[in-house]
Amino acid sequence: MTRFGWPEWSNLFGDMERMRREMDPFFTGVRERPLNVYPALNVYDDGESYVARAEIPGVLPETLDVTVAGDTLTIKGERPAETLPQGAAHHRRECDCGKFSRSFRLAEAVDSTKVMASYKHGVLEVLMPRAESAKVRKVQIAHE
Repeated sequence: MTRFGWPEWSNLFGDMERMRREMDPFFTGVRERPLNVYPALNVYDDGESYVARAEIPGVLPETLDVTVAGDTLTIKGERPAETLPQGAAHHRRECDCGKFSRSFRLAEAVDSTKVMASYKHGVLEVLMPRAESAKVRKVQIAHE
């Protein structure tokens, strides 16, 4: 404590910084997304459509269920459990298996009759054209 009764803040912040540096190696490589959110999604807007990409290696395409309702994309499926050789046991297990479901809400409605999906090399891509009512239109200005 200082002579005015205040704690020595410089020591407190120095201790906190030291602790952060010591803890950093434990968090190296940790993804910055909520735990248990699978599959990871990347979604972009090209002006005419939304495109969603989900990394789902090991999932058979016939087990996938992709639906679009209004402004919500839902991906459901199942990743089978790994089969180990007789007598083997996991040393480390980080790959999830089992059923999954992930919904993502888009900024605007899409035309569900024109949605297309493809699956290649473990990546599901869903192309979702915007609904006509959601497309940006240039307005002509009348002048005299």
